[in-house]
Amino acid sequence: MRSQPPEGALSGFGRPGAAEMASPLAVVALVGRMVVLFSLLMLVPLAFALTEHDPAEGAFLTGTAVTFGCGVLMSLATRRFRRELQPRDGFVLVGLTWLTLPAFGAVPLLLAIPGLSVTDAYFEAMSGFTATGATVLSGLDALPLSVNVWRCFMMLIGGLGIIVLAVAILPMLGVGGAQLFKAETAGPMKDTKLTPRIAETARGLWTVYFIVSVACFFAYRWAGMSWADAFMHMCSTMGLGGFSSHDLSFGYWNSPTIEAVAVLFMMLSGVSFALYFFAWKQRSLRVLWSNVEVRSFYLVVLGTIALISTYLTVNGVYPDFEQSLRHTVFHVVSIATTTGYATHDYAQWPLFAPLLMILLGCFATCAGSTGGGIKMVRMLLLLKQSYRELVRIVHPNVVNPVVIGGAAVSPRVIQSVIAYMMVYGASLVALTMLLLFSGLDVVTAFTAVIACVNNIGPGLGEVGPAVNYGGLTDFQTWVCTFGMLLGRLELLAVLVLFTPQFWRG
Repeated sequence: MRSQPPEGALSGFGRPGAAEMASPLAVVALVGRMVVLFSLLMLVPLAFALTEHDPAEGAFLTGTAVTFGCGVLMSLATRRFRRELQPRDGFVLVGLTWLTLPAFGAVPLLLAIPGLSVTDAYFEAMSGFTATGATVLSGLDALPLSVNVWRCFMMLIGGLGIIVLAVAILPMLGVGGAQLFKAETAGPMKDTKLTPRIAETARGLWTVYFIVSVACFFAYRWAGMSWADAFMHMCSTMGLGGFSSHDLSFGYWNSPTIEAVAVLFMMLSGVSFALYFFAWKQRSLRVLWSNVEVRSFYLVVLGTIALISTYLTVNGVYPDFEQSLRHTVFHVVSIATTTGYATHDYAQWPLFAPLLMILLGCFATCAGSTGGGIKMVRMLLLLKQSYRELVRIVHPNVVNPVVIGGAAVSPRVIQSVIAYMMVYGASLVALTMLLLFSGLDVVTAFTAVIACVNNIGPGLGEVGPAVNYGGLTDFQTWVCTFGMLLGRLELLAVLVLFTPQFWRG
């Protein structure tokens, strides 16, 4: 009889049945195979380069060869160490993957863009792979088509990884917003998985992701984009990243129809793709609306749109409510879903509006989506726990469990959320202080950290929507790069690697 993998093993990786603790080289072996696959994905921008005969053709040929060669060498050198990975190895795997792939993704950028430093190239690739959308580049319209394709395509790749990371891998490691998915899901779906194994789960999620991506691509083309622009903006929309091939972003078209398509698919991508999988299996959209996190996401976004559009009209920012509503809908959805698209410089609005939108980007999206931030389910649990404590002040002996979606949430989950929020707050303060120490003003420093840790992209001040991160020093750029990685991997998955207990065995 075939032996089963040990309890707690990441059963989607390596050879089943290896119960012993895997060495770090086993993790490197798997990363090597990922690097090989990543090199093959570079063929997409290379195809655009060959078709358009643009000057970046050599950069992508070299980048593909270097990445493929390094991946093969890593895989061959460590092939005898391949074995079943344990949860502790999973933390190393996740961190090493998200550090390594952007490094190789930066190679063609470094070769294709004259004067681009290693720091800026890695920042740009990390921003793409984590679907943050912060950029150090200007003159996007003049860049070779293949370079813009690669920047945006990394967001589509990152989105695939983010979904599986959030829904399939991080919960097995005991961290991640999607580990709360069962706690807040009511009805027959509770305590069920998409599929029994990670590999099958990944295929199910990627199928849903692919179908919605194809729909987004053709919708952009129908709305008036060129085929190339439709492909690039589909990539950055589905990944909720916000990279564009134009300096003016969506202001380049000034088209209500294109903006409406973007709004639709940003909202779709802000919801857990696991729920779309369940909705498809049950042939019912009730799965979505019955989910308290999804309802809260939609209601918060709609309420903010109503508030800001009214606020802008009253303050005379636009001559009528119709224009206020159009610009508010696009920018609120863009920032709330951590995408970061813009049609114009919303930083010129009265400060209340852009700050509220950035605050929304910190928590609005759902666990299991491609969005960043702390996720709506954590915010709901935090609010309910706060209300519970207020009730206990008045009635100390009352039994008042935290309930979401008709089910009581365990104290262990509540403790996890509180710990996460403490680490989240401490990380924001620490990174902001580092940027202030380096000489940035407080508005730029604080909003840059908020934008990077929550994977929003543009901040305010010197990193606002009308400018970019290109004016930062190397030190400031590395701080923001670390912030993007920290936020995308749900903080704890990164910070646990810095604890002595993790390495003591």
